[in-house]
Order: sequence, then C-alpha cells, then structure tokens
Amino acid sequence: MNPRTKKPRMVVTGAGGMVGSYVNGIFKNHDLVLTDRIEGFDYLDVRDPSAVMNFMETNQPDVVLHLAAATDVDGCEVEPDLAFHANAIGTQNVALACQAHGGILVYVSTAGVFGGGNPDPYTEFDTPEPANVYGRSKLAGEVTVERLLQRYYIVRAGWMIGGGHRDKKFVGKIGQLMTTGTSPLRVVSDKEGSPTYAKDLLACINRLLDTGYFGLYHMANQGRCSRYDVALETRDLLGLSEVKIEPVSSASFPLPAPRARSEAMRNLKLELLGLNIMRPWREALRDYVIKELAPVLDIKD
Repeated sequence: MNPRTKKPRMVVTGAGGMVGSYVNGIFKNHDLVLTDRIEGFDYLDVRDPSAVMNFMETNQPDVVLHLAAATDVDGCEVEPDLAFHANAIGTQNVALACQAHGGILVYVSTAGVFGGGNPDPYTEFDTPEPANVYGRSKLAGEVTVERLLQRYYIVRAGWMIGGGHRDKKFVGKIGQLMTTGTSPLRVVSDKEGSPTYAKDLLACINRLLDTGYFGLYHMANQGRCSRYDVALETRDLLGLSEVKIEPVSSASFPLPAPRARSEAMRNLKLELLGLNIMRPWREALRDYVIKELAPVLDIKD
C-alpha cells in the first residue's frame, strides 16, 4: 500500500469514457487518480512511454485500472496503425510502468478476441482468433501484459452498456433514435454477444482485486443475445411500444470491419472460484435503462 495514504492508490487511464463514469462510485475504498486526454482529468496519453513512466513514478499507484483504448471497431479497421498504437503499444507502456513501480495492472480487454466459430459461449480456456483489427490489437495488449507482469488481471468484457450521458454505444444510440420518432428501426439479428453493464463490470473487478487471484477472466453479464434482442428489450423498458423494430441480416449494413458471428462469453473462472456476481443481462439492462438512460433521454413514467 502507498505509504502516503491509508487507502490503496489507483491510477485510472481513460477515466473520461463510459466505463470511467462509474469509477468514483465503485472504488470508494481507493485513493483515485483519474487520467484521460480530455478536460477535467489529469492529462495522460498512454501512447507516450516517457509520460506514462514518469506519471507512475510520481504517483506510485498500488493498482492501475487501464481503460484507455481505441474502441471504434470500424475506425480500427480503417487505421490499424492507430489501433495498435493505442491498444498494443499503449498497454505495453502501462505494463512496463507497472513492472518498474510495482503496481497491479487491471487491463480491460474484449470478447472481440474471438472469431465466432464456437457454437457455445467462449470461456477463458478457448483459443482467441480475432475477426478484425480491433480484436487483434486488444489481444496483442493481453499477450504483452502476460509476458511482462506476474501481478495482473486481464478482464474481457462483452458488448458494453452504460454511461448515461456518456453512452455512445448501441443502447444509447438506439434509445436516442427511438425517442426521436425513428420507426421502423432495422436491427441486426444474426450476430450474438453478451452485454456487459459497465457498473457491474467495475463492481466485479473491485471484488476480484480483494482476492489476489491474478490471471485472465471473462466478465460479462450472464446470457447471450442479438442486437435485435437488446433493441426490443430497450424499447419495452422505455415504454415506447409504438416504435417498430425489424430484424435484418448483418449483410444489410456493410461495414469496414468484419464481425464475429458470436462473441458470447461465459464467466467460467469466476464461476469456479465462486466470484461471479455478474447479473443476467436483462436484469442489468433494466437497471441501466430505467435508472440512467431514461432520465438522460427525458423519458418519464
């Protein structure tokens, strides 16, 4: 523990994103140092090795929660050098700083490291085979962490939900379209995944940190679904039954980056260790949409 404080010190990279919006509420037992490249946070660009090393030397964190990443899947496909710079080299810089200064690293990775050929949900014991540049760049970050460190947690999340006013992902976008009267909405139904409520993710990480059980973990809300399933559930939770939603093939929306047929995951290691507190995805989505998203969209009961 950092000698200057009674609480363990946690440096958070990418704290200005949707996952970062829950850090203050979840990690109350930590002395938090929140970093990002936007106003309101301590400035830190993880792509700059000297800056990262100097920052960690100055702050001497007990834990580094590494959220900073290039997460635009299609943007990564179009500009692979930028993807690997942020997700592979950026993670290497953070891992080397943890190696030098002793901090435990929590690296948030993705179900996108899998290619979709498995009929069953992927576990930690399945072999990654990314379908796109984003997945390859995040997997490269995983490999770097495993090679450089002994004290680390690699946590793979699924389709991320959460963030409220910071929500730029599928649920936030589809909710916005619904409230602006867009109907019918055409939503892909032939790709599967496991939603991951960012608030639940951080709560589970917080619990895992207390164990010292270092290693690789899947950390998604339980169950599997399509984007179409999520859209239907979101519509019903928002009380917008008049909005029509049509299931379509992913071929209807040609995109730069190929997508895996399935990114569904099972939190097998958490289950075996008795640590799986991730809720069923519908329960988590209901909590998020009613308590956080609806107020942002100005929808009242």
